[in-house]
Amino acid sequence: MNHPSPSSPHEPATPGRGTRLDPWFDSYAERTHGMRASEIRALFSVANRPEVVSLAGGMPFLAGLPMDVVAEVTDRLLRERGTVALQYGSGQGDVALREQITTVMAEEAIASHPDDVVVTTGSQQALDLVTRIFVDPGDVVVAEAPSYVGALGVFRAYQADVVHVPMDDDGLVPEALEATLTRLESEGRRVKLLYTVPNFHNPGGTTLSLERRPAIVAIARRHGVLILEDNPYGLLGFDGDVLPALQTYDPEGVVYLGSFSKTFAPGYRVGWALAPHAIRERLVLASESAILCPSNMSQMSISAYLATCDWRGQVKQYREQYRERRDATLGALAEFLPDARWTVPAGGFYTWLTLPEGLDAQAMLPRAVTELVAYVPGTAFYADGTGHRHIRLSYCYPTPERIEEGVRRLANVVNDELDLVRMFGTAGDSQVSGTINPGPNQA
Repeated sequence: MNHPSPSSPHEPATPGRGTRLDPWFDSYAERTHGMRASEIRALFSVANRPEVVSLAGGMPFLAGLPMDVVAEVTDRLLRERGTVALQYGSGQGDVALREQITTVMAEEAIASHPDDVVVTTGSQQALDLVTRIFVDPGDVVVAEAPSYVGALGVFRAYQADVVHVPMDDDGLVPEALEATLTRLESEGRRVKLLYTVPNFHNPGGTTLSLERRPAIVAIARRHGVLILEDNPYGLLGFDGDVLPALQTYDPEGVVYLGSFSKTFAPGYRVGWALAPHAIRERLVLASESAILCPSNMSQMSISAYLATCDWRGQVKQYREQYRERRDATLGALAEFLPDARWTVPAGGFYTWLTLPEGLDAQAMLPRAVTELVAYVPGTAFYADGTGHRHIRLSYCYPTPERIEEGVRRLANVVNDELDLVRMFGTAGDSQVSGTINPGPNQA
């Protein structure tokens, strides 16, 4: 194979020879041109400094795991079944784990069969696989506004056109979804997927109400749109109640994504997709072409944990820990940022903060980092880069004391910026369409 000769760093770009900084520029596939770094990953180097209070990344509180129990399970697995655990495995995933996954999903009233489960390298890979087998360049993916940044990155990589639909405190608005799908049809645009995080939304912190769930499914069915239901937080509700998955209303019209990253540990990188039979076959083929098979060691470790440990008790403990952190966040917001608005999550990791008029969370971030607090600006969660007045605050990892200190530091930055706005005028978009509009704060 002939490779292009790198350009001299002092030469201008010439056709077929890339650029001065990247001699391979002209060789990249067109779909790579929209790739960009995640705003969350870009913060990690700063947010991981011990003096910085990070309200940015959604990292589970792994100190809550019984590490001695996990170590014992892993040690026993290697001693008794190490030659299997360290070997190649099935492209669809370990059958014992797939059977256990059906038990986990039964907690959300999902009746499933192990044959329809595909184990993936985290639910992020499942997102990628579903998008790969359905989306052609220019196809439309409908998603909530705001939406999970990792999903937006996948859709962008496959050159999909993301169209946002508004949410409110009860989740995705059915009337807005109906109007959006009708409009797109009238314009002759192909809508392939409705992507939704119905439970304890990332980043919005909202939950799709029980009353709206069958309505959303019926609208998607009527318009012939496959629902991609992403549910990593579903078992982490603070009141202990688990709402039925969208999949339960139409098993043939929904691909359900799950993960052990939030209810156990993300380091194992084990997620799954539950799909209608024909879709499942294509998912397995796509997965095999990408990774051959998911990690046997990770799968069998989780399978052993589920079989021998009180995983439901561990989930209950996580709920209590995250509830305490949620309460600390809302209490600190009420004390230090009473002029802002925020959602009141009933579970999960996040609340969605709306800043006072005139502020720009993206422009404010460098100042916040200087004041030793980190967050994710709302612009990361919109395909069109809007959301300047919004912030995702993650409360899952810091202690309640650190959360309070982080919100206090954030409030100092916000108040200083407000003083500048009053002196010199607005600094950001004061009206952001298609976004969560939280009601009165209820901290």
